[in-house]
Amino acid sequence: MARSSLLDGFAYAVLNELMAGFRGRDGYAQPSKYEVIITPPKGAASQNTSNIFGFKINRDKDISKRVSMEMSQVAFPGMTLETTEDTNIYGPVRKIVVGQTFAELTTQVRVSNDFKERNFFDDWQRMGSNRQDFSVGYYDDYVGTMQIFQLDKEGRRRHGIELVECYPSVVGEIALDYGNLNALELLPVTWSYRYWKNLTDESELPKGLLERIGEAFVNTVERQIRSRIPAVLRKL
Repeated sequence: MARSSLLDGFAYAVLNELMAGFRGRDGYAQPSKYEVIITPPKGAASQNTSNIFGFKINRDKDISKRVSMEMSQVAFPGMTLETTEDTNIYGPVRKIVVGQTFAELTTQVRVSNDFKERNFFDDWQRMGSNRQDFSVGYYDDYVGTMQIFQLDKEGRRRHGIELVECYPSVVGEIALDYGNLNALELLPVTWSYRYWKNLTDESELPKGLLERIGEAFVNTVERQIRSRIPAVLRKL
């Protein structure tokens, strides 16, 4: 009986410790707690605004922020080490690393009635390829960055990565359906980029990253409100 009570007490202590960690600041990460910051290409500022293909996103920062807030699905991308067989040794073959590959990232963006989110990506893609004469732009003029942060329950940034030299390579179709009365339109966007870096422990942390914690909390609150929009629409 004493041994049973001792085991029960030990099990309770372990369970209590696990639950305390889950409820605390260092608990498990939740997929719904995130923040996205999209930075359009630097070349956007040099575009001629009188050109019908002029890229004006940098002149209106609220648009890029709005698109970032409407990103309803995103992911932390993975990385694959490329290997080849080392045949210069005797015995079992071993594989050695020869490089890295970074898979494209697919996201979903909610679309508002004015279609500003879709227009944002249309303008960005025109930087890479002009639909008037089908010419292509300079690489440095159509690549930007995207930062993805994991937030804790209090809206604080706990982990982050940055897509370096990214751009929307594929802007997908928006499905229309008479039968979907209460659904929101979603725009699938596939991102190409050169590589991603970990903002936690890799060099060149973004300047002012810590200073934007307050802004991150505000964005989180706004994102939570927006995430409830579909539920509200279903009750109408």
